[in-house]
Amino acid sequence: MRTYHAAPGKLEALHARFRNFTNKLFVKHGMQMVGYWVPMNKEGQYENTLVYILAFPSREAHDKAWKEFSDDLEWHAVKAETEKNGPLLAGKPESVFMAATDYSPIK
Repeated sequence: MRTYHAAPGKLEALHARFRNFTNKLFVKHGMQMVGYWVPMNKEGQYENTLVYILAFPSREAHDKAWKEFSDDLEWHAVKAETEKNGPLLAGKPESVFMAATDYSPIK
């Protein structure tokens, strides 16, 4: 599970980057997309945050896929182009590696 806090005013640009580029690169590197969410506060307003889950058959597959993604020249070009007016993220992404329980409907 990864959590990205968008820079002020950049959440829609972050969504566009995922929609138009990042998801294709995830598939290219064997990452299984489970879902994407935007948290809401108590007042029903969307937070400036994107949370998503990717699935991997093992920790080793995770590490290999992220290394390949991080080294991908296409990713570097996309990141540079989509951040030409400033970074899309405020701070570093938060990552949590999770394992499904034996009673989880998603394994």
